Amino acid sequence: MPFDSLRAFVDALRTMGELHVIDTPVDPHLEIAEITDRVVKAGGPALLFSRVKQSRFPVLTNQFGSQRRMAAALDAEHLDDVAARIRALTTITPPGGGLFDKIGALRALGPLANAIPKVVSAGSCQDVVIRDPDLTQLPVLTTWPMDAGPFITLPLVITNDPKTGRPNVGMYRMQVYGKRETGMHWQRHKHGRAHAQAWGQKIPVAVAIGADPAITYAATAPLPPVLDEFAFAGLLRGKPVKLVRAKTIDVNVPADAEFILEGYVDNDDLRTEGPFGDHTGVYSLADLYPTFTLTCITHRRNPIYAATVVGKPPMEDAWIGKATERIFLPLLQLVLPEVVDMNLPVEGGFHNLAIVSIRKSYPGHAKKVMNALWGLGHMMMLTRMLVIVDADIDVADTRSVAWFVLNNLAPERDVVMMPGPVDDLDHGSYSVAYGTKVGIDATRKSASEGYQREWPPDMEMDAKTRALVDKRWREYGLDRIAKSLHPDDWSGQGPSALARLYRTHRS
Repeated sequence: MPFDSLRAFVDALRTMGELHVIDTPVDPHLEIAEITDRVVKAGGPALLFSRVKQSRFPVLTNQFGSQRRMAAALDAEHLDDVAARIRALTTITPPGGGLFDKIGALRALGPLANAIPKVVSAGSCQDVVIRDPDLTQLPVLTTWPMDAGPFITLPLVITNDPKTGRPNVGMYRMQVYGKRETGMHWQRHKHGRAHAQAWGQKIPVAVAIGADPAITYAATAPLPPVLDEFAFAGLLRGKPVKLVRAKTIDVNVPADAEFILEGYVDNDDLRTEGPFGDHTGVYSLADLYPTFTLTCITHRRNPIYAATVVGKPPMEDAWIGKATERIFLPLLQLVLPEVVDMNLPVEGGFHNLAIVSIRKSYPGHAKKVMNALWGLGHMMMLTRMLVIVDADIDVADTRSVAWFVLNNLAPERDVVMMPGPVDDLDHGSYSVAYGTKVGIDATRKSASEGYQREWPPDMEMDAKTRALVDKRWREYGLDRIAKSLHPDDWSGQGPSALARLYRTHRS
């Protein structure tokens, strides 16, 4: 069943054995972040800190920090199951002329109705209304020693287009300056910033903290402007999102969120924001960003403050990135049907590397795909390096990909340097938000692409021998031994132990 609220998701995590409650008093200044960082990198559970110093509200971290939890957040067992739902929506065809064709089409179109949010008259997010708000009462985390202050790290920033009224929900970090003011770190490529520019000096803004997990994920997704995040969340969870009007501004907010911050952003009130220890694994430097001024806080009774800690991978956001990889593959294939699969490696931190396999049909096909990907939305537009391989390469096996690329690469022929927009957080470029991206065409070459020699075949064992060894491998229990060995053991006793057992059984 889809989750209507963060509270429902937390209860499910507890039932799954995926939640650990920490009752010891902890400090939101660095301590929670250090604990979370260690647990995330150890592959541990979601954490609920029930006694946070200087605040009466508990803090939840690492809610998405595994494949299992990320899939569960979207009401699935595996992320590919979520992708299958999206793929099913993309294959709906117009009905034929018969009655049964029309009935079948109506049933197929049913899930699309979930994209229409349901506006309700009241929501639990407004159980408590505070018209004299104070942000310092919230357990906002300071996550790294050189951070300029505490930052709200999992905010769902809600704005409306002033002309169409279409909402946008983005995730832009917010440095807390005082009781009523924060920074608003929406970068130049973001839809929230486009809304702000369309409004002029002041734009009404609501910020949800602790919404249901589908909405939280949707706020990170690289959606086109024609599809808003509330609609996408409804499609993902198979149930419309419930919204309620904010108390002091004309913005609809998630009805069952834990906290809602209401206020406005003043485009002319620019202040120094940062540094901040970012998902790149380095500090994003201080820069000028507009100020968010708080006018009201509403929250549920006994709310949970949701936060995330970003830094050197792997971190919790690695699994958010993996969800994007799987969910957006069917949508990518609508535009580029030659794409077979893609991998956004965790080490790439979302934007730094994408490995894409294609069914190559003509000379220059890989370079055509590079140019198309760099023109598609934020996820691909900002990707620093694209690696294109043939359809038979498993893009998830990064070791094999590295071998394949390094074997096939001729730099003067296969490397493309593409100047253009880059992520604001890309510190490698000489100027902010503008630099050069790299494409590598690692596909096999033929005479049609100027390769005059015979391309050598890959070394693979014949199927008969492979099947024989597979059979003995299982019969002798070698599969169990191999699984129990750490990779480092293969340079010590591992191989010799396997060889001795194999010889013993064979004799």
